[in-house]
Amino acid sequence: MKRVVVADTSSVLYLHLIGEMEVLEKLFVEVHIPAAVYAELIHPAAPGSVRAWALTQPDWLSIAPSVTCIDPETAMLDDGERAASELAVVVDADLILMDERKGVRVSLQKGFAVTGTLGILELAARRGLVDLGDCFQRLKATNFRYRAELLKELLERYRAGR
Repeated sequence: MKRVVVADTSSVLYLHLIGEMEVLEKLFVEVHIPAAVYAELIHPAAPGSVRAWALTQPDWLSIAPSVTCIDPETAMLDDGERAASELAVVVDADLILMDERKGVRVSLQKGFAVTGTLGILELAARRGLVDLGDCFQRLKATNFRYRAELLKELLERYRAGR
């Protein structure tokens, strides 16, 4: 079954930074991002390797034009999160990839399933695509924000399930 997945910037950015971008393609086949997210990925302030990767526009990455939707629930979100939430409505997404708490809360309230970078890595590890501990070590070397107890809990659950 093909899942309709919409991503915000953070998961794409951090998976690229830790060298695990291919898990998105392996897990989801096709990922949709709004033009606002694409703009963040190719922005001069984005890491050069991320910009170079985004400019290649891989086949499994679908860049959707901006959706004009006046939704007071998304007004407090940043451009990428707002656009991802609005695109999810338009494409009837099964899953939104997002890390920022406010965006996650709004997406859940709208009835969407949401997971972030850590959830993607956990799913990839359960499917034998990555070593979760190794991925977490590389993620810690970035500016990714996380709760240490959450990483510990995810690693314990992963190791217990092996």
